[in-house]
Amino acid sequence: MLREIGPALAGLYDVRPTVVLGPVSRGSLVGALTAAALGVGFVEMRKRAGSSVDSDRWVRRTTAPDYQDRHVVFGFRRKLIGAGDRVVMVDDWVDTGATARAARALVEDCGAHWVGAACIVDALTDPRLRHDLPVRSLLDVRQL
Repeated sequence: MLREIGPALAGLYDVRPTVVLGPVSRGSLVGALTAAALGVGFVEMRKRAGSSVDSDRWVRRTTAPDYQDRHVVFGFRRKLIGAGDRVVMVDDWVDTGATARAARALVEDCGAHWVGAACIVDALTDPRLRHDLPVRSLLDVRQL
């Protein structure tokens, strides 16, 4: 079953990404599986990361309140995503869309093309986000 998750998530969009972005921690796991299935690069979107970690330039964004009402700072090394990239974010679960919105802003900060957010479970509280981000999922929370 685990080996089927990457290809299943990879098949949710018609546009083929050149980079998969995965937020720590479970997004890193399913994102890496998806990138391997697609044969493309993977970038980990880290929490509270930045210039204090190393001397490379970082892009960072703070989320709107998440499912625990927290504002989380996400980031990655700027050189990992370029202007010509097509990026899909992959995660295990989407609830408020806060992480996906921050990921989209980071991708756009790099001048890259945002494809969307692919997840295993869609539990979005605001259904408009399915279209706006766009979000694609393998399961709806009501199926669980």
